[in-house]
Amino acid sequence: MKNIRMIIEYDGSRYKGWQRLKDTDQTIQGKLEGVISELAGKPTEVIGSGRTDAGAHAHGQVANFQIKSDMSLKEMKQYINHYLPQDIVVKDLQQVSARFHSRYNVSGKKYAYYVLNDSIPSAFLRKYSYYIPEKLDIVAMKKAAEGLVGTHDFIAFSSVKKTNKSTVRTIKEINIEKKGQQIEFTFVGDGFLHNMIRIMMGTLIDIGMGEEKVSYIDKIFKGGKREVAGKTVPAQGLFLMEVYYD
Repeated sequence: MKNIRMIIEYDGSRYKGWQRLKDTDQTIQGKLEGVISELAGKPTEVIGSGRTDAGAHAHGQVANFQIKSDMSLKEMKQYINHYLPQDIVVKDLQQVSARFHSRYNVSGKKYAYYVLNDSIPSAFLRKYSYYIPEKLDIVAMKKAAEGLVGTHDFIAFSSVKKTNKSTVRTIKEINIEKKGQQIEFTFVGDGFLHNMIRIMMGTLIDIGMGEEKVSYIDKIFKGGKREVAGKTVPAQGLFLMEVYYD
């Protein structure tokens, strides 16, 4: 059996997220498993580095599957991309060690979130950014983001209910950069809880709009409850950029 690692790019606009669901085939994992199972001649599981939300996108999702085949990697990639929908693309295939696991071996991830901050919306960027017409204070948001960097219990910045699993995560860096009328927020960390980035974004936007002060970040950490933090922003501005492995 060969263990094959994939790097996948997808537009998640019309999908119910990454994870396979019983009541619909409109998931990224479901589409990949359908095509790869046909290639393998039997049901084949595709293991992703982690879930992405319904409507979220990826430039560098990583997944792996096991297959017994004499096809070359080039032939496999051509076959898979031929039969996948056009909004899902396998960019790279590599044969890796049998011990490689896309989810368990992850050491970190990089996400980006895009905000269109202009007085006029865009017909083209509406599926790939969150539109905010009010001017945002980038300096205040950058200052607030400094309080998110480091190792913290991010339970208040997530949709996770009570759990026995640790909700402590380390954010290594957050960058905020204005590019034309878009603002790009990038987050690099060792892992992210469910909806963590979308809630951090809602919190930073509240600060950028002047509805909260920079000290709001400390207040949320001290409160430790979801209702203290900002809203969960829409998924269409979120992109999984890279997945890191040691």
